[in-house]
Amino acid sequence: MERSRIAVAGASGLIGSALVRSLAADGHEVVRLVRREPRGADEVRWDPQRRYVDTAGLAGCDAVVNLAAAGVGDRRWTPEYKRLLRDSRVLGTAALAEAVAALPEPPRVFVNGSAIGFYGETGDRVVDEDAPPGDGFLAGLCVEWEEAAEPAARAGVRTVLARTGLVVARGGGAWGRLFPLFRAGLGGRLGDGRQYWSYIALHDEVAALRHLLDRSDLSGPFNLTAPQPLTNREITAAMGRVLHRPAVCAVPAPVLRAVLGEMAGDVLGSQRVVPRRLLESGFRFAFPGIDEAIRAAG
Repeated sequence: MERSRIAVAGASGLIGSALVRSLAADGHEVVRLVRREPRGADEVRWDPQRRYVDTAGLAGCDAVVNLAAAGVGDRRWTPEYKRLLRDSRVLGTAALAEAVAALPEPPRVFVNGSAIGFYGETGDRVVDEDAPPGDGFLAGLCVEWEEAAEPAARAGVRTVLARTGLVVARGGGAWGRLFPLFRAGLGGRLGDGRQYWSYIALHDEVAALRHLLDRSDLSGPFNLTAPQPLTNREITAAMGRVLHRPAVCAVPAPVLRAVLGEMAGDVLGSQRVVPRRLLESGFRFAFPGIDEAIRAAG
């Protein structure tokens, strides 16, 4: 992509901050959406709960990327937190999509974050972007999340839905919790370990987002996951192998359900998701295997 002006919501998160660094390093002008008063020309005020965006700040943007969302694993899923999970995704996406659609000169592309939770429980079945949505809270949430982006698409803006898997990184997300446990020798499989985890290295996540920004012929859903999903048991073994620590502290399913409540169903659930459309578009992973993804995370 030639030097561009790109607005990013969720710029302080794990993926957003890495994307911003990558774009800025290549000379792009990055505008961050913030919930407080802007402190400079590179910030734009928004309030996702009120579906408000200062559209004047988006003027001249070539692309808008929405990665803003409350963390699924940050708290136990009380009714109040489930409402926050929904509102942070659906209301924020709707606000940005409507703002993009209302601009006299809209951006060329709107990339909206989503998740492979869209597919629900898949067991051993391999699923790609053609699979229908699954059942359960997260699947229903992802459907609403993606539907909220439709105003941008209806306005003729190329709209991409980036369905991200588990990001292998030390700085946050699920893996950010795993690294300290394994380094302390307390890592191990969750439940029976047979459930599939569809992961992606943070480096490849950012590279895939940039690929989707750059390619004017790509729109719709894309799975951002490594080509070969692995079971939790296989990933546990890889963590122990790469970090040179034992990985024998298995956590039984009943304990997870007692501690995590409803969220345990997704920790123990299986999602065998592959990035068919991403691969068909010519994207190449730098860290496709789990060992190399763990090493890349440091």
